[in-house]
Amino acid sequence: MNCLLEICVDSVESAQNVQVGGADRLELCSNLIIGGTSPTMALIKEVLSMVEIPVNVLLRPRFGDFCYTKAEKRVLLQEIKDCRNLGVNGVVIGALTPDGRLDMPFLAECIQTAEQLDVTLHRAFDLTQDPFQAMEDAISLGINTILTSGQRATAQQGAKMLEQLCEQAKGRICILAGSGVAPENMRLLFEKGIRQFHGFAKKTEDSPMQYRREGVPMGLPVADEYQRSYTDAAVVRRMKECLYQLK
Repeated sequence: MNCLLEICVDSVESAQNVQVGGADRLELCSNLIIGGTSPTMALIKEVLSMVEIPVNVLLRPRFGDFCYTKAEKRVLLQEIKDCRNLGVNGVVIGALTPDGRLDMPFLAECIQTAEQLDVTLHRAFDLTQDPFQAMEDAISLGINTILTSGQRATAQQGAKMLEQLCEQAKGRICILAGSGVAPENMRLLFEKGIRQFHGFAKKTEDSPMQYRREGVPMGLPVADEYQRSYTDAAVVRRMKECLYQLK
């Protein structure tokens, strides 16, 4: 399996920094602060025009669980069509049944709609009741990659399960380790069999706003609305160098 570094971004600026840092691929979404939701078509177009590395697009209609309504499924299918028409490299999708299994009929429809696109099963996988069966189901669907933290909060915490998943996969599907991946723990994950890594590599910058109205939040009260997060090209470069050394 080829080694790969993918960085998740939610802005044009971050996408450009990912390319400067030397990552192999980027995952584009919106609202990373809530785990990522579907980006606008305008954002996808702009990123595609600004970078040359492959762009995979996360498609998730809302924050929260992955048991979708009929309307949300229609939205997802249309987003897949739009991404395909825009010429992205791949889509990152997932859907579950109420009992914690992959929504096989809907995901099969998604994959058929995606046609030639690369398909990654996102971290909905980490909420399945049986990850080993879920992986077999993903393989049977023809999914290329599973993005997972080993059903723990971070990939480092889930390293044992990641190792088990790699052993069971036997190269039939790529296991992409994500959540908390950094230069400091890539060697540990590599030793568990991981060859593909997904990270954020973010840095926080102060907003250029000078006038600030206090006590009027526009969204999540836990978020500082006068701070902006972007991908740090230097951290991406460190991750890429680490991966090169491990190879």
